[in-house]
Amino acid sequence: MPLNVIDPSRRGSNARSGHPGRRQRTAGLVAALAAGLLFTTSPAAHADTVTSTIQVGTDPFVVAITPDGTRAYVTNIGHVTNGLSDTVSVIDTATNTVTATIPIEENPAGMAITPDGTRAYITHSVGDVVGQVAVIDTATNTIVDTIDVGSGPIGVAITPDGTHAYITNVNGNTVSVIDTATNSVTGTIDVGVGMLGVAIIPDGTRAYVTDRWGGSDSVSVIDTITETVTSTIDVGDDPIGVAFTPDGTRAYVTNFNGDTVSVIDTGTNMVVETVTVGDGPALLAITPDGTRAYVTNMDDDTVSVIDTGTNTVTTTIDVGDGPTGVAVSPNGAHAYVANEQDNTVSVIAIEQAPALSGIPPAGAVGQPYEYAFTLTGRPNPTTTVTAGALPDGVKLSADGVLSGTPTTTGRFEFTVTASNGIGDGAALPVVLEITDAPSTGPFGSLEELTWPF
Repeated sequence: MPLNVIDPSRRGSNARSGHPGRRQRTAGLVAALAAGLLFTTSPAAHADTVTSTIQVGTDPFVVAITPDGTRAYVTNIGHVTNGLSDTVSVIDTATNTVTATIPIEENPAGMAITPDGTRAYITHSVGDVVGQVAVIDTATNTIVDTIDVGSGPIGVAITPDGTHAYITNVNGNTVSVIDTATNSVTGTIDVGVGMLGVAIIPDGTRAYVTDRWGGSDSVSVIDTITETVTSTIDVGDDPIGVAFTPDGTRAYVTNFNGDTVSVIDTGTNMVVETVTVGDGPALLAITPDGTRAYVTNMDDDTVSVIDTGTNTVTTTIDVGDGPTGVAVSPNGAHAYVANEQDNTVSVIAIEQAPALSGIPPAGAVGQPYEYAFTLTGRPNPTTTVTAGALPDGVKLSADGVLSGTPTTTGRFEFTVTASNGIGDGAALPVVLEITDAPSTGPFGSLEELTWPF
């Protein structure tokens, strides 16, 4: 194979003790997807479910979603020649169907999409030595440029401003820096041994690269201004994927052989917590609100959901066979998971317990009244009055709107509860004052005038 990190002949057995008969943990395949993955605070309670399964190409590895959320791109590295390998599948996220298949010369692995959504950068190898990055125009879904990089390119991440792409070259132990305006390599950085995953901190100042071979078990931190390694962080056994919270204060790193996720404080570049997840954690993505991390567990066909507030696993979701890449939609409503062993993508509906807030203003008898509470949650919650009573003439709609024409004065205390079947309902105590209608006098507003004679 051109990439020595991927060896399909080793599949079907697991060299690691303690898991006899398990398929081999194909480290390169999960690492290939590490880069560029992908996030009001949401409630922690959720009960995510797989709502759709999409057939894609052979051996899907990594998923990336366009910034507008309309399409998901999936690399199919494929180890058999059947017309579906060495391709990129394009999924319409509205219908969850494949709408285009883009041929890539050989071994498409890592992928990232530019912040403006116009280009996808995909790492691949040609033969045993040449490493390249294919640049896809997402409007036409065609390759518009090819860039030579180091040997065995795997991970790819793009800076928040879209000006540079960082490529990990696993066989050369380097990171190539591409100027996306010219699509040329402007720098080559010596890093650790067997680096795979790469992610850029949200402020764009640093790139974090996972180093998994030669006993490294570390993360190299690159200063993107000087293009030098400024720090090395020890993590767990066999680090592969890396992703940041949206505020950039934490980096989460999957440790494939350790069955853990290391949580790094990016202010000190130290591991502050270690979270035990499923068997063979490969890649991960963090929700746009930063409250949850979705971790693919390749060897037990699950996704672990980490609550980033407590750094505990709150849910484990069964997906397809051999999950690797994962990406979360920009609106946080869905996670797309590539299942390498059965050539599918699982679509997870990210469900969220309801949240309810608002302070209705006072109303007046005989005057039309309307007030909308702030209501969030997935699926959409419904609201009801669960204690007390509304003023006469006022009603509450299922989507949280008080409306009507009050007929009675008074102070009305009641409780509005929002529910959607996820977690406990959100209960909000409410006080609504209804006053007498304002008097305008026998002449309406004319009584306020001062006559000049």
